[in-house]
Amino acid sequence: MGEKRRPLDGVVVLDFTRVYSGPYCTLMMADLGATVIKVERKGLGDDSREFLPLRDSAGESGYYMYLNRNKKSIELDLKNPKSLEIIYALSKNADICIENYSPGVAARLGIDYDSIRKHKPDIIYGSISGFGQTGPYKDKAAYDVVAQAMGGNMSITGFKDGPPVKLGASIADASAGIHMAYALISALYHREKTGEGQFVDVAMMDTVFSTLENFVVMQTYGGVTPTRNGNSNLGAAPFNVFITKDSYVAIATANNSLFEKFARAVNRPELIEDERFKDNKGRKTNEEVLNKIVNDWTGTMTTAEVCEILDKAQVPVGPILSIDQLVEDPQLRDREMLVEINHPTEGRVEFPGNPIKYSKTKVDVFEPAPLLGQDAEEILMKWGGCTADEIEELKNDGIL
Repeated sequence: MGEKRRPLDGVVVLDFTRVYSGPYCTLMMADLGATVIKVERKGLGDDSREFLPLRDSAGESGYYMYLNRNKKSIELDLKNPKSLEIIYALSKNADICIENYSPGVAARLGIDYDSIRKHKPDIIYGSISGFGQTGPYKDKAAYDVVAQAMGGNMSITGFKDGPPVKLGASIADASAGIHMAYALISALYHREKTGEGQFVDVAMMDTVFSTLENFVVMQTYGGVTPTRNGNSNLGAAPFNVFITKDSYVAIATANNSLFEKFARAVNRPELIEDERFKDNKGRKTNEEVLNKIVNDWTGTMTTAEVCEILDKAQVPVGPILSIDQLVEDPQLRDREMLVEINHPTEGRVEFPGNPIKYSKTKVDVFEPAPLLGQDAEEILMKWGGCTADEIEELKNDGIL
């Protein structure tokens, strides 16, 4: 058998994105084999090249290196007409184009969908923004925390008597990137069948709202406005984080079967027949009483002891793992979720791997994130149709 191909081998992506939502989207495609040509602003590059962590002031950003592996970089002045000519030439050989500027910026730069499709009629073009290309908020500026706030996450995250809290990671950015990657590949499949390209519009606020689980349905179907409720579950108990002798532990019993397993595992079989705890509704109604029972039990043991007992009983349980523990975790190591990449200036660095595991195709090829503009000549010769003399002329003119 020959070497395994990656799922998106041969797909070419013209990437105008920066920071997180867009680069995370194109990272997903680059990991799966797409050629991602990252167009960066001359002299500046992606904003995230300056983001922490930095080992020293002249070093590469760890943030940038993670989100831009497996990509190629060309540095262009997007306000220069000759740079636009290069972009239009590249677009003729691209399958997908993506940007995450504020609505209207791509059009002002001449790299919007209408401009690109004049040169590549069947292009698939994606735009990620805070609030989308339409609607009363379309021109409003956004970062992840704003999208989390306005998309609903912060109204339901945190403890009842405390202030709203955002999720630790930039989940609005990540969610928008994941949805866009899914949408672009779906559009690529549609084009394979019909020959049609199209424009794809993904908003951070929309994706946050769409991933609120049953909180929206609680309002629209149940007539109840959900509020912040700490670590508890809206419809099941005990389902929370409980204290132990040395830390905390997460326990989740979301149905009668799991609660029965839990009660037997903690040597409290009488809880099964207790009228207050016979079903989810009763357990939720009497949650405070039930949580005290669980806390009284977990508080007598270490987290490891609690996990050992409940794992044996097949009750969902887990410690609260910190990042320093996660990077040494045997499960993540076994799943190749930490990969070592040899960067030309920073040496060997570990980054999160790809969570997708195929049986027939290969995704474990990880090239370091590009230095600013490092692939310009290869990009122009292979996808831009330039000769060596033309590239030299572009250098002389200060375009490259």
